[in-house]
Amino acid sequence: MSKDMLVRFVGAEAAVALLEDRRLDEIALPRRDNAHLLGNIYLGEVENVLPGMQAAFVNIGLEKNSFLYVEDAVAADGRRLTEDRSAPERERSISDLVKKGQNVIVQIFKEPSGTKGARVTMQPSLPGRYLVLLPCGNYIAVSRRIENEEERERLKELVRADLPQNMGVIIRTVAEHADQRLLSSELRSLLKTWRRIQGWAVKSSAPSLLHSDMDLLERTVRDTNPADVDRIVTSDEEAFEKVTEVVGAIAPALQDKIVLEESSDLFLDYDVYAQIERALQRKVWLKSGGYIIIDQMEALTAIDVNTGKYVGERSLNDTVFKTNMEAVTEIARQLRLRNIGGIVIIDFIDMDNAEDKNRLLAALEEEMKKDRVRITVMGITQLGLVELTRKKIGHDLSSALEAECRVCGGKGRISQISQVFHLENKTENKA
Repeated sequence: MSKDMLVRFVGAEAAVALLEDRRLDEIALPRRDNAHLLGNIYLGEVENVLPGMQAAFVNIGLEKNSFLYVEDAVAADGRRLTEDRSAPERERSISDLVKKGQNVIVQIFKEPSGTKGARVTMQPSLPGRYLVLLPCGNYIAVSRRIENEEERERLKELVRADLPQNMGVIIRTVAEHADQRLLSSELRSLLKTWRRIQGWAVKSSAPSLLHSDMDLLERTVRDTNPADVDRIVTSDEEAFEKVTEVVGAIAPALQDKIVLEESSDLFLDYDVYAQIERALQRKVWLKSGGYIIIDQMEALTAIDVNTGKYVGERSLNDTVFKTNMEAVTEIARQLRLRNIGGIVIIDFIDMDNAEDKNRLLAALEEEMKKDRVRITVMGITQLGLVELTRKKIGHDLSSALEAECRVCGGKGRISQISQVFHLENKTENKA
């Protein structure tokens, strides 16, 4: 199986496509307004505290005030409100943590969308290639993709030696088998960045931007495990030099994988545009002839599995099971490709056999391990639906590439009231 990362520059910004055997698996696109806000850290001013909503609105200098929920707030001593479960319910209030007019350091973890402002947290994180520093954390976590218990403990011990008290760290997948020198060096760099942010916060007046995350290409390279890519493909000498410079600074282990394929448009050569178009469609066909329907809503995404044209060969149970198992792989891919976040409800075709249900759920959990974004499979409900959650990171593919229809207002349906009730004729007769 070949795994390619295609880099195509759109002006100064890069678009990055990840393919497995020339099949599009993920796509990272520059924002149309060139404003990447996710991960940025600000000095904000609390403009309104709403105990009834357990939230506060914080001015960070954007068009709309950002939203700070109680679970994302931190007291002045670094204590999260939700840590003190012994306190009476009435004492656990957002007003105990922040006050109107107070300056706070916050980080965007959900970008503004539509009428909603950005979601922010007072528990920032600073990602590096091997580690993620949690200045307000107090624990060491290891990527779930590092499964060997001895290696997990080894990495924890290496990091614990240099980690200041009352700070936390997440050890990323790419850190597997890393040595002390490498981890210590990156941890020192992240701590230096955090001290610099704190220093600027003291000197600045709110609202102010204190720290910007990397651009799209740098973030993609930083978050890429060498085992997950065979080639990084560029289309001309200028692009080759830019990618080489970024990779050399952030992930030297990937440097030997950069290749140059002369092309006027790499995405066209690898059929990326057509695959993106298919990824924006509601219906996705499976190889067997079955299909899935994907409906994205504001609160959740619903996915329906159907046998379609697939009639099977042996029995109804066999047909249903094979369709559901094929759908598992495609659903996992579509979540990555469309960057669908939040609650996902999957309506697989009904199965009576309990063993088949367990096998299906195990296959789904295994497929979800391929995702770099955190996914939690909740299990099968009493109605036979599978529930899962996928962490929201950035905008989904539809939001990035599609605009709301001016005729139907995003409903996907056009009113037929006038035709059904012959309103045009009535208007003419009245005139």
